[in-house]
Amino acid sequence: MALARPSRAVALVGLLLNAVLVGGWVLAKTKGLTFVDGLDQVEPIQVADGLAAALAAVSALAAVWSLKRHHADRRAPLLVGVAVAVLAAVAFPGMVEAGNHVHGAGEAKAIVVGADGQATLTDASVALPTKPYDPNMPIDLGGVAGVTPEQQARAENEVAITVMRLPQWADPAAAEAAGYRSIGDGFTGFEHYISWSSLNDGKILDPDHPESLVYRVTGSTKTLEAAMYMLPPGSTLDAVPDLGGALTQWHIHDNLCFTNNAAPQVVGLTTSDGTCEAPLVKLPPVPMIHVWIVPETCGPFSALEGVGAGQIKPGEQRLCDHVHGSTTGSGF
Repeated sequence: MALARPSRAVALVGLLLNAVLVGGWVLAKTKGLTFVDGLDQVEPIQVADGLAAALAAVSALAAVWSLKRHHADRRAPLLVGVAVAVLAAVAFPGMVEAGNHVHGAGEAKAIVVGADGQATLTDASVALPTKPYDPNMPIDLGGVAGVTPEQQARAENEVAITVMRLPQWADPAAAEAAGYRSIGDGFTGFEHYISWSSLNDGKILDPDHPESLVYRVTGSTKTLEAAMYMLPPGSTLDAVPDLGGALTQWHIHDNLCFTNNAAPQVVGLTTSDGTCEAPLVKLPPVPMIHVWIVPETCGPFSALEGVGAGQIKPGEQRLCDHVHGSTTGSGF
């Protein structure tokens, strides 16, 4: 437009717009666009974005030329023809190459979250190798197919903050003083303490306000080993938060019978028709997920084995994260 129908307004707008685009491209290649999610890391020049920046620069120069020439410049048709030819020649390979454009190409990246819960993006050459989950080491949950960097970062941060803050509930007496009550399943080897009022407190995946605490029972000793985060009543497996993609799996318990009082205890299973015999009651199942602060055979988000594993969404396979599993855990 600056060449074919030159005017001062068109030229000024074209100059300003394309100068901003070229400047943004230069900034992305030198410092990263910290204000744009996903573009905050410096990335190398690639064919597609390099050609796009070149086209913007050509447009800016054309606008400058238009500002300097008279509208009736007899060379305008020639300039338009040359510009169209150049744009076509340069744009076509750029369009082809655009499908191959990836952020951070040429540099393998990995997300590593330290014990302070902060995620950092590092070169793969200095990233921690894939290894079993160990809460005493920097948390690295990389190496699982289909997990995006964002999902990995969310999962790692959730584990990190749980490892750091859940131990405030290590003493069952302190948990009871805060309103947690045992559901009486210690005979299984693990005992769940639930704060029933926390199910509707609006706090999700918060180790300062976990809905349930999981203690390993060894004789008379109870050792805190996990949080069991629970969603509010009315939630379903069809609408759970995407915590970590394939790294995480929510489950429910829809076959347990509880006592009908203010601090329900589990005392049996439902009958063949899915109901509980009076005076026992079946509580509305809500999605829940474990986050372990100790090594586990199937990784930090594994459920309990046997009846404690609960039910998962139809069509899913039971999660067992062998990549980050431990040979010393309790299984799933």
